[in-house]
Amino acid sequence: MENVWALAAMWVGLALLATLFAIWFRISTALTEIILGTVAQAVLVVLVGGGGLVAKTGWITFLAGVGAVILTFLAGAELDPLVFRTKWKEATAVGLVGFFGPFLGCTAVAHYILHWSVRSSWLAGVALSTTSVAVVYAVMLELGFNQTEFGKAILAACFINDLGTVIALGLIFSPFTLRTLIFVAVSVAVFILLPFVTPKFFRRYGGRVSEIEAKYLLFVLFAMGGLAVWAGSEAVLPAYVIGMVLAGTVGKDHTLVRRLRTLTFGLLTPFYFIRAGSFVSVPALISAPLVFVALFFAKMISKVTGLFPTVRIFKYQHEEGLYYTLMMSTGLTFGTISSLFGLNHGIIDQTQYSFLVATVIGSAVVPTMIANAFFMPRHLLPRKEQKPVAFPQTTASTAK
Repeated sequence: MENVWALAAMWVGLALLATLFAIWFRISTALTEIILGTVAQAVLVVLVGGGGLVAKTGWITFLAGVGAVILTFLAGAELDPLVFRTKWKEATAVGLVGFFGPFLGCTAVAHYILHWSVRSSWLAGVALSTTSVAVVYAVMLELGFNQTEFGKAILAACFINDLGTVIALGLIFSPFTLRTLIFVAVSVAVFILLPFVTPKFFRRYGGRVSEIEAKYLLFVLFAMGGLAVWAGSEAVLPAYVIGMVLAGTVGKDHTLVRRLRTLTFGLLTPFYFIRAGSFVSVPALISAPLVFVALFFAKMISKVTGLFPTVRIFKYQHEEGLYYTLMMSTGLTFGTISSLFGLNHGIIDQTQYSFLVATVIGSAVVPTMIANAFFMPRHLLPRKEQKPVAFPQTTASTAK
């Protein structure tokens, strides 16, 4: 498709339609974008042939990559340092169990039952080990749990879980060379300096129409992303840690965060999620549905069996414990990012990618619907918020 404006209009039109579906059905916008990308690609290939959405076009690939990097940064910046300091034992224990259970369980199922290669199986374990900050934060915000200690504890555990995913993706699949050592050394230095340099820079030069804060953050993210790619890693990996170390600075500047969200969710992330969905092979899913079933139950069982007893240790009983466990069993963004990383680097093929993304989508919807329908601890809700709410749509602040 040579007309770049027509192609852009088609992609943005799909993003608009996905947002409308998210509003109508009260589900995550990221989820509808992935699904619509899959459907649109299949329909266009049948109707007009060729490359369908031509998702491998250079500028689409770049916008999608930028969206993933800034999205990952914002996910890290959502961490509340005060809450984490008070809940660090619980968050660490629950987060690590939530990571290692499906990481090892799904790897074993992929290798010994589905007979995937060793590297493909490890990639499956990483992709299915995640907990969706997007889905969890959307639910917490809509219901009012984000104002309670209960909701804040769940969110803190989500960050530890996803940090484990980010680290595992880098350690397992990045080649260990001299470039890796340079990348690690520079990253550590940057992570230490940023919390000190950034507030001073913002105080001296910030608050101008030129949006110098956004340019500063984009420079840091692009520079560290470029260094990561040079070292054979992935640009999103340092972005998550940068977000976490700047949570006390950027995360508290609501105006800056709102502007970054407008840029990210209004323009960039639709290209990422629609593109990710376009790589899903519908014929592959139809031809072997039991593979999807095996991966889905591998994630759910390995998550729940490890998380529920761990959550109970911290005095969450009955529906509180079940709700906590089910929220931690969701997955979406980092699972998709990990799967696409595997596809782009030849670790998995398109068929395996299709099964992983389908499993990630299933894990975003099913646990959330069950939790909100049957196990919501309404007695912990703020009094003015005590009302049943369906699985919420993802707003601009939560579509991560």
